[in-house]
Amino acid sequence: MITITRESPLHPDLATLHVRHHAAMHADTPPESIHMMPPEALAAPAIAFFVMREGSAVIGMGAYKRFAPDHGEIKSMHVLAETRGRGLARQMLDHLIAQARADGITRLSLETGTQPSFEAARILYLRAGFQDCPPFGSYREDPNSVYLTRAI
Repeated sequence: MITITRESPLHPDLATLHVRHHAAMHADTPPESIHMMPPEALAAPAIAFFVMREGSAVIGMGAYKRFAPDHGEIKSMHVLAETRGRGLARQMLDHLIAQARADGITRLSLETGTQPSFEAARILYLRAGFQDCPPFGSYREDPNSVYLTRAI
């Protein structure tokens, strides 16, 4: 059974998930183009952090950060590689969209990589209705980044 619950990103049983997310983000992206947030930063009040579990096993995470009253950014979405191909990332994305909408957010944006390792993520977001947009918030043009947005 898959569950998604709002939790603290600092919970000890999330350590392996954070380590694997960190490794994936650093695998083929130059350090200056990595925008992932460490667990301590994900614990900020403006961030809603969610954990996906299968039974008691942690298999994924996702978060959104409110940076304007009606605008949020998807942050740190990750599903463990060995669980991929089952629609879990889409399930997490749908959960984040629904929760953000319930929080009064009417637009979600995100930054993701342009490298081949991010192709599945880009496809996921485009299929979910996200569209290309210019850099938002504090982001700047970067050949290693693509920016997407959608009304929710």
